[in-house]
Amino acid sequence: MTTPLVLSYAGCGTCKKALKWLSDRSVAITLRPIVDQPPTPAELAKWIPASGLSVRKWLNTSGQSYRALGKEKIDATDDATITRWLSEDGKLVKRPVLVHGGKVLVGFKEEQYEALFPKR
Repeated sequence: MTTPLVLSYAGCGTCKKALKWLSDRSVAITLRPIVDQPPTPAELAKWIPASGLSVRKWLNTSGQSYRALGKEKIDATDDATITRWLSEDGKLVKRPVLVHGGKVLVGFKEEQYEALFPKR
């Protein structure tokens, strides 16, 4: 099985919690800095449906990039434009993003991680 990919931001508290959770369980990962290497349009085309979430649930609504765009502008735009924005600005993406097999988790919910990586 392939190594899980985690897109993370060093200054993100939620990312730190997720990485600690994975480390505590000795889950080896490939770490990718989301600001330097945001998800590509091709990755998003696969990952958004695999996550089971709408593209709008991928938005980091508490971040500066979201506030800079403004809720009204975001609400008025289409999903294709939001997807493009996510691929251009890693800080706009809710973090962390964990990709493993056919599963994609956005944000950190311990029960989701536990289901994907049960205790051995």
